[in-house]
Amino acid sequence: MTRVPLRPLARILEAREKGGDPDAIERANRQRRHEDMRDTARLRAEGRLVVLAAMFFCAFIVVGVRMGSLSTSVPTEPRAEVSGAEITATRADIVDRKGRLLATNLVTHSLYAEPRNMIEPERAATELARIFPDLDAEKLRKQFTGKRTFLWIKPRISPEQKQAVHDIGEPGLLFGPREMRLYPNGPVASHILGGARFGEQAVRAAELKGVAGIELFFEDRLSDPARASEPLMLTLDLSVQAAVERVLAGGMQVMNAKGATAIMMDARTGEIVSMASLPDFDPNDRPNPLVKGDPSDSPLFNRAVQGVYELGSTYKIFAAAQALELGLVAPDTMVDTQGPIRWGKFRIRDFHDYGPELSVTDVIVRSSNIGTARIAQQIGADRQRAFLERLGLTRPTDIELSEASGIKPLLPSNWSELSTMTISYGHGISASPLHLATAYASLLNGGTMVKPTLVRTGPVQPGPRVVRKDTSDIARQMLRLVVSDDDGTASFAEVEGYAVGGKTGTADKPKPQGGYYDEKVIATFASVFPAHDPKYILVVTLDEPVVSILNEARRTAGYTAVPVAAEIIRRTAPLLGLRPEIEPDAQMGVTLTSN
Repeated sequence: MTRVPLRPLARILEAREKGGDPDAIERANRQRRHEDMRDTARLRAEGRLVVLAAMFFCAFIVVGVRMGSLSTSVPTEPRAEVSGAEITATRADIVDRKGRLLATNLVTHSLYAEPRNMIEPERAATELARIFPDLDAEKLRKQFTGKRTFLWIKPRISPEQKQAVHDIGEPGLLFGPREMRLYPNGPVASHILGGARFGEQAVRAAELKGVAGIELFFEDRLSDPARASEPLMLTLDLSVQAAVERVLAGGMQVMNAKGATAIMMDARTGEIVSMASLPDFDPNDRPNPLVKGDPSDSPLFNRAVQGVYELGSTYKIFAAAQALELGLVAPDTMVDTQGPIRWGKFRIRDFHDYGPELSVTDVIVRSSNIGTARIAQQIGADRQRAFLERLGLTRPTDIELSEASGIKPLLPSNWSELSTMTISYGHGISASPLHLATAYASLLNGGTMVKPTLVRTGPVQPGPRVVRKDTSDIARQMLRLVVSDDDGTASFAEVEGYAVGGKTGTADKPKPQGGYYDEKVIATFASVFPAHDPKYILVVTLDEPVVSILNEARRTAGYTAVPVAAEIIRRTAPLLGLRPEIEPDAQMGVTLTSN
C-alpha cells in the first residue's frame, strides 16, 4: 500500500495562495488513510475466517468418514501399541501332498512373575499349584518371597489356564505373547515331523527351533520370514499315513513285537507316501531322549531310518536279479541245493530240505539259502559289492531327515567269498528298512535308480539304469510267485485284486556283546503292488515278533510281518486310488519248475 503524505507541500502552498485552510488538507488525508487501513484489516479478517471455515469443514469430513468406517468394521480386542506387542509368524506351515495341515503355529501366552509387585505371594503360590498340578506350591512360595525380581513359571499356557491365572487377581503375575508349534494330528507322522522347541526367549516373544526330523532338516527354510506364508509340502498322504500307523500298531500288538516300522514308497519316483515307526510319540509334548540303555527303547528312535538290521532273505532277489542281468542264469536254470555248504567252521543250511536242486525261480519262491549262495559264488565278491552299491545299500540315504545323515549300512571288513554267500541271503550286512525300500523300488520299477524323498518338488526324472527292463520284469514275477504259489513263503500276503509280490526275510537278532539270540528275530516283508504294473513298494519290519499258532511259537516273517503288510495294502490301496483288477495271465517268460 502506497503511503500518502498528510501535508503534501504542493497542496499546502496552493491553499495558502488561495486563502484556504492547510489543516483541512491534513485532516482529509488522515481520514482517507484510516479508511484504507480499515478496509485492509477487514479483508484480512474475512480471509482468515474463510480459511478457518474450510479447515473445520475438512476436519468434519475426515471425522465423519472415520466414524462410518468404524461403524462397519468388526470389533477387535484392543492391543497395546508398544514395541514387541505384536508377534510375527516366522515359521512356515508343513502340509501333506494334498495340502492338509501337518504342522502350524498357534498364538498362546507364557506366564511369568515379578515378585516385587505381588500383593499376596503365598496365596498366589497356592493358587498356581492348584491350576498347574506339576508345580510345587512350597517352592513357589520361597521364590515369590525371596530376592528374585523375575521368574518364569510356564513357557506356554492354554486360554483356560490364562483365564484361571487372571482370576487370581495378582498384579505380579504377568503374561507374555508366544507363538508355539502345533501338530494338529498328534502322533501321526511324528518321527517325520520331529518337533520344535523354544530357543531364545524374551518377555514379549520367543524363537521356535526344530529339534529333529523335517523341522530340523529344513530349519533355515521354515524359519525364513520371507517364506513364512509358503507352506512346505511333503510327499506324505495324511490319510494313508494314519491308516498305516493304525494297522501297524494293531499288528505289533497281535504279534507281540517290541517295535515295528512300515515304509510305503512310490516305486517310480521314490516319493515316500507313508513312513511309520512304533512306538511313537506326540510332538506336541516331545519326550526327553534316553541318556543310557538301548536307543531303540526310546519312542524317539526312528526304526525306518535309524534301525540298521540284517534283513535276511529279502536280499535274495538281488542275487537272482544280478545273475540274470549278467547272463549267468535264466529263470529255469537249475541250481545245486544239496547242503550244507561247509566253509571252515561255518555251515550254510536251508530251513527245509529242498532236494538236490531247484530252478532259480524256485530258489526265490522257496527261499533257499544254499541255492542263493551258489548263485552268489558265480557272481563273485567284487561284482556283488558293485551291484549293491548301485542299489544304494552300502551308503547313507539322502532322505530329508536329520537323523538319517549319519546312518551307514554295516558292511563286512573283508568282503570274502564267505561274505559273498551270506550277504546274498541277507546275513553279514545290515541296512535300514529305508535302504531296502529304495533298493526294491530301483530294481522293480523297470530298473531305474530312485532317490527317496519326503518333499514334493514337481516331476521326478528317471535315475540311472540299474538293470535292464526285462530283468526287472522277471524279478517282479518271481516275487509275485512267492505270494501266489502254494510253496511260496508269503502266501498270507495275497490281497485279491492287487497282485502283491514280495519276499520275506527272517534274521536272528544280534546280541550287543556279539553272537545272536536264539529266540529273537527281525522279521521283514518287502513287497511291490501291483506286481505286473509296479506302483508302490511296501516294507514292513517287526522287531522280536512272536505269535502262537496251534500252541507253537512262530517268529518267521511269513507268519508275522506278512499278514500285517497284507492288511496295510488292503486298507490303503483304495486310498491311493488303486482299483482291484484282474491280474494278466502272462507270466513274462518265467517258468516255475517242480522239484
